[in-house]
Amino acid sequence: MSDSIQELNERLLRFARERDWEQFHSPKNLCMALAGETGELLEHFQWLTEEQSMALDEDKKEAVALEMADIFIYLVRLSERLDINLLDAAWQKIAINEKRYPVEQVKGDARRAEEYNKA
Repeated sequence: MSDSIQELNERLLRFARERDWEQFHSPKNLCMALAGETGELLEHFQWLTEEQSMALDEDKKEAVALEMADIFIYLVRLSERLDINLLDAAWQKIAINEKRYPVEQVKGDARRAEEYNKA
């Protein structure tokens, strides 16, 4: 199995085109589907304690993995439709966050960036 996002993107694109589903894969529709799948992922963790959320049994872990896969698939499709390189965007966002949350200022503190400037 490949670990290339590009190969995954090509397979997803082929899957959609063979079924004539690209017509339904507008950015708006993909975002709506992504939100729905994120809600389905959240349902698996609803009402669990922190400890329970870290110790899922194998059946629950498999169900969570499949929901995560749905989310990832919709993100890949959305990035293709908008011509956004998802890996480049992720690297860019990490660099922004490294500047926004300097280690010496935020280590062990989970406040939002705006809250650090108030302290």
